[in-house]
Amino acid sequence: MRLSFRKPLVALGTTLLLATISSLVDRARAVAGVTRDSAGADWSALLEAAEHQFGRGNYASAIAALRSVISQNPLSAEAFYWLGRCYFEIHDYDNAISHGEKSVSLEPNNSVFKQWLGRSYGAKADRDKSFFAARKAKKQFEEAVGADPSNVDARRDLEQFCLEAPWIVGGSNDEAHAQAVAIAKIDPEQGFMASGMFDEQALNRPDLAENDYRQALSAKPRQMDDYFDVAAFFERRNKLADMMATLDTAARINANDPRLMIFRAEAMVMSGSDLRDAEEYLKSYLASTPNRSDWPPHAAAREWLGRLYEAQGKRAEAAEQYRASLELDPRRKTARERLDSLEKFAR
Repeated sequence: MRLSFRKPLVALGTTLLLATISSLVDRARAVAGVTRDSAGADWSALLEAAEHQFGRGNYASAIAALRSVISQNPLSAEAFYWLGRCYFEIHDYDNAISHGEKSVSLEPNNSVFKQWLGRSYGAKADRDKSFFAARKAKKQFEEAVGADPSNVDARRDLEQFCLEAPWIVGGSNDEAHAQAVAIAKIDPEQGFMASGMFDEQALNRPDLAENDYRQALSAKPRQMDDYFDVAAFFERRNKLADMMATLDTAARINANDPRLMIFRAEAMVMSGSDLRDAEEYLKSYLASTPNRSDWPPHAAAREWLGRLYEAQGKRAEAAEQYRASLELDPRRKTARERLDSLEKFAR
């Protein structure tokens, strides 16, 4: 079972990323009725520092700051929440779950906290092939939706779980469809995105999904994530012109979003065009972005560099990139197959 949940945050460069994180924290506080003024000055400053380090991808520093917060305020649900987020990013899902559980126990009506606890259980289910963890993931997503029915991200997570999980742990196309319908009532644009996912995965009707995604684009989405989801759909369908057109539209919303680089590079490598630019984009992405769950992974960028070098006949360089990709994520099947092929050729 492979549960790969949607990316919840929009990465718009360091400054806007921190603003996005701050907005998410404010939403979590609002759910619990907590304000920054209610915190002590010392641990509040430490919490700010931890959020800053998290945004920069410095998870060890963030963890140290958050532990200091908890030593001063052991009832800080927010600190436990961010500790869980940090451990999630370094793939320590057991610690992510334990700290996520603590945040939820302290603020049982916080939808965002429950949603991220569900993601932690989902990641553990994926890694360990655990039916128990998968059932826990669904329960937390359902509770997140119950705590805040307007939390569209939680509904999208629940929809994706129902689409991807086997029935024995709660997978259900009917339940997934119910979430898509509910999302459409809350936010029509997000409803088209949810319907597109359902039509592609549950019905195996990419033609219907494409219509859904084009209607979402016609609404001029505010979230960059939506453009990247549609671009990824066109990439899967090998419609590279549509993919590039979607990225061009996204660039008019925010030309500085670093994810534009990797998506454009993928289209260039697939088409075999502008490979020098593609190489520059991929290297820049690796050098300038943290490796975190809400951005395309560095393992993917390494794999695309390998494909680029293969297209240029640089087999040794390609093999090096595939090894680097697999070191970051041993589950990347395509990188493994390409590396095996290159090593067989070299014998």
